[in-house]
Amino acid sequence: MFAAAFAALIETDPSQKIAKLARIDLEQFDALDPTPIIPIENPGRPAKPELVAPKDLPRRRNLGEAENRAALLHAFAHIEFNAINLAIDALYRFREMPAQYYADWLKVAREEAYHFSLLREHLNTLGFDYGDFPAHNSLWEMAVKTDADVMARMALVPRILEARGLDAVPPIRQKLFNVGDLRACEILDIILADEIGHVRIGNDWYHWCCTERSLDPIQTFVALLRDYEAPVFRGTLNHIARQEAGFTAEEMELLESLKQ
Repeated sequence: MFAAAFAALIETDPSQKIAKLARIDLEQFDALDPTPIIPIENPGRPAKPELVAPKDLPRRRNLGEAENRAALLHAFAHIEFNAINLAIDALYRFREMPAQYYADWLKVAREEAYHFSLLREHLNTLGFDYGDFPAHNSLWEMAVKTDADVMARMALVPRILEARGLDAVPPIRQKLFNVGDLRACEILDIILADEIGHVRIGNDWYHWCCTERSLDPIQTFVALLRDYEAPVFRGTLNHIARQEAGFTAEEMELLESLKQ
């Protein structure tokens, strides 16, 4: 199973990556599998999109223009493509976890692939494709930072970076509704519903790790934010979605206190 996950992770063609992901078989899971764990500075991705710093991405405000709307949807598609790699890496990299852990992250990877495919198909209807606009690589940078500790990965990728989508999707969906892109709204509704489940999986396994190590989850989370120089929180938090995703009232209070 781990070898199949690695093959999907390093695959550069999006369609082939999704095909290889579909072939990962949980029945082949073996906790004693000798497949080596290889550090991956960059997972498999196509030559395009060009990766740039977030500050260098152009701001496109008028979503009534097809190209601007396509650029926004491309940004979502890139997030989902990265999320495929992140979920596969969580499955591949961390060994000796309970079998349910691997089932959870394979489910996440396949749902992220579905989201990517939906967005790419919609981009095609607008006359564009994945790779036509520049993008940034912030999501994977945190994956590299946390590749030695499953608890840090669960704390800082699903609970911070991916949870941002819970906050960002509703206002963007409203903007797309305002310009009449109802298909994009349908896709974002699917993504938001699934992402609540993905963040909940990250929350559950983070708390599982804390319990296994007899650590306080709040104090540990604060320490991890500091030690890994995690990005700060900005904007309005989607309390309802985050609570559905497993954040406790105490954790929500902490997140609000950390906002800048």
